[in-house]
Amino acid sequence: MLYFYTKPHCPLCDKAELALEMAAEEVPFTWERRNIESKDEWMEAYMLRIPVLTDEAGLVIEEGIITYGGLKQALADS
Repeated sequence: MLYFYTKPHCPLCDKAELALEMAAEEVPFTWERRNIESKDEWMEAYMLRIPVLTDEAGLVIEEGIITYGGLKQALADS
């Protein structure tokens, strides 16, 4: 399971989510969207970094500008 930290009205997040959906069609993985505005600790950790994709251990896989190619490479390496 991967966790995608985002918030409403975030154009970079919208683009990253499309990249996630495309990458998930080729590299099997599941992910959960997490709105950083719903928890103070998420807001504090990711406010200036979104979009952020982490693994279950909290290790950052990608952040900022998340692309389809970057995701495929990062997921293939893990």
